[in-house]
This record gives sequence, structure tokens and C-alpha cells, in this order.
Amino acid sequence: MQCHLNRRDFVKAAAAALTMGPHAWSQPRPRTGSSKDAKELPNIIIIYADDLGWADLSCYGATAVQTPHIDQLAQEGIRFTSGYASAATCTPSRYAMLTGEYAWRQPGKGIAPGDSPLLIEPGRTTMVSILREAGYATGMVGKWHLGLGKERPDWNGKIAPGPLELGFDSCFLIPATGDRVPCVFVENHHVVGLNPEDPIEVNYQKRIGIAPTGKDNPELLKMHPSHGHDMTLINGISRIGYMRGGYAAWWTDEQMADKLTEKAVGFIEDHKDELFFLYFSLHDPHVPRVPHERFVGKTSMGPRGDVIVQIDWCVRQITEQLNRLGLTEKTLVIFTSDNGPVLDDGYRDQAVERVGDHKPAGPFRGGKYSRFEGGTRVPFIARWPRRIRPAQVSDAIISQVDFTATFAALTGRPLADYEAPDSFNMLDALLGNSADGRDHIVQEGIQNALGFRLGHWKYHEPSNAARIAWQTGIDTGARPEPQLYNLKDDPGETTNLAQRYPEKAEHLHAMLQQLKRTGRSRLSP
Repeated sequence: MQCHLNRRDFVKAAAAALTMGPHAWSQPRPRTGSSKDAKELPNIIIIYADDLGWADLSCYGATAVQTPHIDQLAQEGIRFTSGYASAATCTPSRYAMLTGEYAWRQPGKGIAPGDSPLLIEPGRTTMVSILREAGYATGMVGKWHLGLGKERPDWNGKIAPGPLELGFDSCFLIPATGDRVPCVFVENHHVVGLNPEDPIEVNYQKRIGIAPTGKDNPELLKMHPSHGHDMTLINGISRIGYMRGGYAAWWTDEQMADKLTEKAVGFIEDHKDELFFLYFSLHDPHVPRVPHERFVGKTSMGPRGDVIVQIDWCVRQITEQLNRLGLTEKTLVIFTSDNGPVLDDGYRDQAVERVGDHKPAGPFRGGKYSRFEGGTRVPFIARWPRRIRPAQVSDAIISQVDFTATFAALTGRPLADYEAPDSFNMLDALLGNSADGRDHIVQEGIQNALGFRLGHWKYHEPSNAARIAWQTGIDTGARPEPQLYNLKDDPGETTNLAQRYPEKAEHLHAMLQQLKRTGRSRLSP
């Protein structure tokens, strides 16, 4: 196990942090420039898809859908076959990516409701704050889903704290998910286009207002729910949760990808003459899948396939903007996804009926919600022409939780012991200079059911979590008995070897328990 710190050093660092006082991290640190020559540093763009499976792209083997512009990123850079999100659902993956800490370590970091308070304490060290300290202009566009506000958001006033209190200079965001109210954009601290005379009210416990619902008014729907998703009806689609007011601010689902991409391209334009970091968090292919009319019917798989084509279009807009501005050579672009795929996730959009021979998770078992490989092994591509040799394929184990330590190493910023406790410096692997990545990774399914990969061995600890994820049909991997798989011989995790190799299972179990007890990964035994 890669553990770089001993207990004495960690205790000293923690004590030093406490002496800073309760308000030491109350505000984002200012941009101060980097200890490295800025000419050596790249601009950084993370393009983060939502519910995109390992094999949903043609560069990962898909044939039912073609993604030529994402494929070009892979051809011009490095494509990872063992790239991971930290969790099989959206909120914990995003929490881990930003903080460098596994979300399962902290209570209340599961899938956040649409009116959740901010889940990351303001001023905490994040991958964003590290880059901002190094002189980067930092922007966030797209799906947030990490909560807003102190107790809950004030949709009619200043919505804070949020991304700006975590190191972003600007943000234009979807508060949670497209299938949750409120269906409005937030720019920096305020709802976009809100009419003060039509205030927003949101409730996830009881019905409010007189707006029609999917349950009571199915005749008004243009997309019907398959399970849940039958509350307030907005733009012909019923959502999770109840909302009234804010009519002028409602988004139009068909235009969402265009709007977000416009904002992302605009951020690049605005900061073309300085170092910048852009976190471009797509909504697709999360439900409800409502592609722009330009993409309707582009695949044989219905809306889910069509919005994957739409994702490829979004990537094209970003890469063409970099080309126009002469920034391609000096920009590190990372494309990945927050978790594995799901077909029926609450709407009847024919994703199951029209999937055909397409296998969104490829050879892997499970998908979204699952601790099987299909839940957290995701597309993971990096391109930086100045430093990454083209057309590389790497099987190095690399995780999004490593971004914080990796960006710290990139900018020459020492990472204190108590910061990003589960994040490792994977810069050499990311740049294709080393075939070695992590030796281990913890994978979080729903209800904190954990898997643990060490090399090509995979262990599932006993769990009483749900075996099937709600009504999706996805096997979560949860079992009351331990499971052990050899991913080299059995990538689909079909043959449980725990009884055949009890010592190996016990060894991995002990390592996982140690990671739980110590509260961090970068701590020596």
C-alpha cells in the first residue's frame, strides 16, 4: 500500500492546523502565484460526464454510438483502462474529487437532495483552492450537486456558501440534478433570471402550490416516469421534489447542453491570457435525457445514445475553442465520468428496450450504485500535447480522488499531512511517464458498501446494503458474506474466490479495516 506519512508526522500536522484557530480557513485564499514558472504550467480543463459508462465511447469499444471528438482526445493523449471515480453515485464522487478525501469517511455525504446545504466546509483545501493559490483563474460550469447554503439554499436571495467559498472565482451551475427541483441555473450567488415578484419555494417532504404533478396529470407529460419522478411538472417532465414559483428562471431541458457549453467556452475566452482552471460538469447522460433536436435520432439507442452524441459535441466546442485561441498545446484536458452507467433511472425513455448489443459498462459487472467494477471504473482520458505523448493506453490504476495531490505536485505546492488524506500524486502516471499508478483503491457503492482493489485482486466486505439498486435492476455487489475476485482472470467478477483463498481475503479485509481506522490513505501502518 502506498503510504507516505507516519503517525507522529500526522499528529504534528494536525496539531499545527488546530493552532491556526477556528477562522483560519473561513475564506478562500487569494491567488498568489506559483513557486513554479507559470510558463511550465498548463491550463487545466476537467470535462466531467454524468452516468457515462466505461464502454459508452467508441474509443473504449462502443459501436452503437460514435464519439469522434472524445476519441481524438484519446488519440492525442492517454487513455486509461483502470481509471476510477471514487464512488458509484454522483455526490460522493464529486466530494472525493474536490477534497481528496473518500466521501464514505464522513457522514451525510451520500446522494444530496436538491435543497441540501453545502457539503464541503468553506475554506477547506480542495483541488481548486490549490490551483487558485498557484495563480489560476478558476471557474465551474454545470452540475454541482454538493449542496448550497448553510442550512438550505435561499433561492430568492444570496445563495452562499457554495463554489465561490471553495476556491472558484466564478460558477454557473445546476444546483443538483436535472430530475430534481429547483429547475433553475445559479450564477455565482444568485438564481439566473429570477423575477422577485415570483419567488421560488422548494419542498421535498410535502406538496406545495397548485402546479401539476406527473402523478396527477400524466396527460401533460412529454416524458413519463418509470418509478418515482412524479412530482412537480416542469417543461413537460415531472421531477423529484415539489416547487412553486420562479417561472421566468426555469431552464429548458433541450437547451441545457448548449447553455452550459456556451458558458464554458466563454470562460476560456475570458481567461485566454492567463492561467485558468475550468471544471466543466456535464449533465448528460443523466436522466431526464432530453437531447437538443440536432441530436434526436442520431443513434439507434434512443435518447440515451443521442445525449452521448451530444456530449461529444460539447467536447468538440471546447477543443475547437482551444484551437482558435492557440491554447491547445498548453492545456491539460481531462475527460472522465462521475460513476458508471444506468439505463432505467426513473423515466421511460426506452434506454432498456433500445440498448441492443451495446454494453455500457463493457466487460464489467454492475453500474451506477454498484461496488462492482462497472460502478466506479469509468472513461478516463488526458491530453496535454506539450507533455503527454499521443496514442498511449495505460492500465495504471488512477482515481479522481488523486487530483488534489496531483495538482499540488504539478504546481510545486507542498501538501500538508492533514490535507487531501486519500489523494496520491499520480502526475507521472497521468502524463504517461510511468506505468505504475496506485496499488490500491477503495470503491464506494450505495449505503457505504465498500469494495477494495489491490493490484488485480478485488475484495468486497460483507454488507447488508440493498442487493439491487431500487428499481434499476443493477446488482450493487452487496452480500452478507465476503467476496474475492481476480480481476486479471475475471474482470466481470463472476467467481467468488473467498473460500478458495481465505488468507488473501482476510489480508485485504485487514488492509481495508486499517484504512478505515486511520482515517486516511497516506498514513504509514
